Amino acid sequence: MEKLRTNKWIILSAVLIGTVMGPIDGSVTNIAMPQLAKIFHTDITTTSWISMTYLLMLSSLMLTFGRLGDMVGYKKLYQYGLITFSVTSAILSMSNNIYMLIVVRAFQAVGAGMLMSMAPAIITATFPPNERGKALGFNAMAVSIGLSIGPTLGGFLLTYLGWRSIFYINIPIGIIGFIWAQIVVPDNKGVPEKFDPLGAMSAFIFLTGLLLFISEGGTWGWTSIPSMISLATFIVFFIIFIIIENKLQFPMLDLSLFKIRLFTFGNLSTLINFMAQNTMTFLTPFLLQKIGYSTDVSGIIMTSFPLIMLVVAPLSGVLSDRYGAQILSTIGALITATALFSMSTLNLHSSMTSIMLRLGLFGIGNGIFQTPNNSSVMGSVSKNRLGIASAFLATMRNAGMVLGIAMGSAIFTNRQMFYESLKINSNSAFLFGLRDAYIVAGVLSIICALTSLVRDKINKKNNLEKDGV
Repeated sequence: MEKLRTNKWIILSAVLIGTVMGPIDGSVTNIAMPQLAKIFHTDITTTSWISMTYLLMLSSLMLTFGRLGDMVGYKKLYQYGLITFSVTSAILSMSNNIYMLIVVRAFQAVGAGMLMSMAPAIITATFPPNERGKALGFNAMAVSIGLSIGPTLGGFLLTYLGWRSIFYINIPIGIIGFIWAQIVVPDNKGVPEKFDPLGAMSAFIFLTGLLLFISEGGTWGWTSIPSMISLATFIVFFIIFIIIENKLQFPMLDLSLFKIRLFTFGNLSTLINFMAQNTMTFLTPFLLQKIGYSTDVSGIIMTSFPLIMLVVAPLSGVLSDRYGAQILSTIGALITATALFSMSTLNLHSSMTSIMLRLGLFGIGNGIFQTPNNSSVMGSVSKNRLGIASAFLATMRNAGMVLGIAMGSAIFTNRQMFYESLKINSNSAFLFGLRDAYIVAGVLSIICALTSLVRDKINKKNNLEKDGV
């Protein structure tokens, strides 16, 4: 057993089991939304809270889990995540109304948060700097596999085994992952520091307020009372959080990390990248539907993006170990921008091949960007801060997802209404609105390239100093 715990690739295999669970579950659940709305006799707005509650809880708790991981040990929290995710999946399968689904999904997000915040920390603690990019590339590949097989698997389960089966599948994966992690992942004791409950609570509240404002502001009205309450909650508790963190000896989020350019600009790049990415992934299915593609064909077309990433991400990880993140992430972001500008030229007569080629180019750009960027962020901090670094990176990723969907929806809707006001026919107004949203996402990717370019290069001397050598 001790031999297994010293084999870094076997340790990685245990981490990848937990990594693949979230993307599979998320994509399968999204596919099931229309069916769940019919089964529970509710509208799509109410049903959407199955995903929204999950995302809000996941994003708001990530920093807390990162800090706890640094304190109690990455393996322990990772295993707690596997158990929580599996148990809540079993409870979800027994739901008898939509509100039970929504509430239990919030608790399932607790388990997902533990998994997502700990996986990169375990990988970074296990692999030396010259192999870290390759290992994180395999982690990105596991995410792509989950996103690729999720829609197809979800369709099969819903058709032949019923909606409850989409939650059953998490149970054996979680049990196997827990046992395998217990056998192969080495224990780490964590750091003997006090937990910051006030910082954790204020972080949860300000992140929830922010994400609610971003995600629901368009529906509520940006100047409505609920939107203003959400925005005010974010501002007040963000200020409280900063005051608390500056006063404590052991804060939940060590603000000195933002003095590290690699950490700060790497996280900023992640936020911008996911804003651009989710603008595209949210809007493109509407274009496919407008062209006339069926749901299953649209799913196949959209899969071309994660499938390409599945191949590119590990390769870019290997290259980042040799050449660093600065140039690779910049090139990846520029390729992503090119793909988005190219997608702005699509129309209602575009062929499946032309759309998939653009999505494939988008996948190449993201695959080249993400793994080196993640590796540079995780490599910029000391080993006793890997948990919080991993969690903050995941928080930026989730915030970017919410911002991207909100931004893409707002731009598309407003610009479509603008073109319709000019007496342009509905199909052309639709395409022009979509074009403008894609162009804005492309501009964001260019900004992402700039934030990637201005980061510092990490060197071996800095790595040794951070690791206490």
